[in-house]
Amino acid sequence: MTRVVLVGPPGAGKGTQATALSREFGVPHISTGDLFRAHIANNTELGQDVKRYLDSGQLVPDEVTNEMVRERLDEPDARGGFLLDGFPRNVGQAEVLGKILGDAGTSVDAVVEFKIDEDVVVERLLARGRDDDNEEVIRRRQQIYRSETEPLLDYYGTAVITVDAVGDVDEITQRVLSALRDRT
Repeated sequence: MTRVVLVGPPGAGKGTQATALSREFGVPHISTGDLFRAHIANNTELGQDVKRYLDSGQLVPDEVTNEMVRERLDEPDARGGFLLDGFPRNVGQAEVLGKILGDAGTSVDAVVEFKIDEDVVVERLLARGRDDDNEEVIRRRQQIYRSETEPLLDYYGTAVITVDAVGDVDEITQRVLSALRDRT
């Protein structure tokens, strides 16, 4: 299983796990945040669009995000598999991903849900000490996750594998690997 979507609230450790799992599977970790930054740094047309939205404090529209992911999944290193982190973020994006993969004759192999209590996430994110991480902002992001992203779990149904996201990094990675192995 190498076409995997990672889902979980902000602060659940998706990015950290994606890095470890990418090494384990030998497939790219594709993060929408990284895609945004790369397009902005390279001053691509999509990057200029992203920068305009971010500079005005808006979310990047699905159409722009979808196109970046479509381009990235078409690159040679992603054709054999990938770990998606931050995409899809809603059911509409999941439908687009399904079409992208369907056109390529493939589909998502598994959706790994990183399950973690909101209070643990708040504590974890506050400990990072970032300027934009205060409790009110963190809890708002959690609410947005619940309303926009959590519905993906129903959308993907039996493809979802739920993993406890509390513990040390290696322990959580082993849980994911074990759950994916049990699925095959």
